[in-house]
Amino acid sequence: METYNDPQVARNYRRYFDADRKRSAEAVADCFTNAAVVMDEGHTYTGRDAIRQWKADSSTKYTYSVEPFSISTEGERTTVFSHLAGDFPGSPVDLRYLFVLEGQKIAGLEITL
Repeated sequence: METYNDPQVARNYRRYFDADRKRSAEAVADCFTNAAVVMDEGHTYTGRDAIRQWKADSSTKYTYSVEPFSISTEGERTTVFSHLAGDFPGSPVDLRYLFVLEGQKIAGLEITL
């Protein structure tokens, strides 16, 4: 398993985590393709507008920090393992961010335990 400090990880996924760390829903949405799909907490968000709203809502609902610590790739899907801590129920928790890229943008993201 590679570490998150690996240069390839930095190039492909750090932009998403950096935008999330800054609490910028616009910057997060810009990481995705126009038709991207995000699945999180049992909900599905399709398209940049829905993704922007999802991130805006989650960033105002809770205060949290996310720290990626490792990565694995299987086929077209890359999983970034991250530690999430904050003022939400069940904190802290380690989550899996399952990414599918299309070019330099995220086409799919599923966040799971």
